[in-house]
Amino acid sequence: MLKVLKLSVIVIFLLDIAGLAPVARTYIEPSFKAVDGDVMYQWHRTDNETEWEDFTVKYQGRDYCRDCHPDQYDRITASKHALIQCENCHGPATSHPMDPLKLVIDQRRELCLRCHSYLPYRPAEYAELSTGPIPFKMKDPEEHNPGIECANCHDVHNAGFKAF
Repeated sequence: MLKVLKLSVIVIFLLDIAGLAPVARTYIEPSFKAVDGDVMYQWHRTDNETEWEDFTVKYQGRDYCRDCHPDQYDRITASKHALIQCENCHGPATSHPMDPLKLVIDQRRELCLRCHSYLPYRPAEYAELSTGPIPFKMKDPEEHNPGIECANCHDVHNAGFKAF
């Protein structure tokens, strides 16, 4: 079995080098085609296009939320969180508003720390506001109010402190 697998990998490699992999792929899976001759962006299985057309879109986008939640929409689009979609924090709005319990109001500290904590792959010079490609402050969760949920002090929809 291992020898057959190695042989298959070698054959595919040689076909790829010779530029014949797409041709071989057509014989292996006849529905793979370059639609309208576009090999770069339209090379796909044409026999499952209806499956993708019928696929339920889970994320609706911020405009979906605007009509029912205009206050939150206006506040967040005018804040430092303006680039963040509602569903990044609230989850996919697939069946909302038909099932209002489907969307959660997650106020756990971990949700904020997904973006605002130091990450090993993020350079240290990007840690301060408005520097680098990620323009928001990073916090050390061990030093910055450990054990307290961020939403106790911060209003996420205006990306600032709550008015007490």
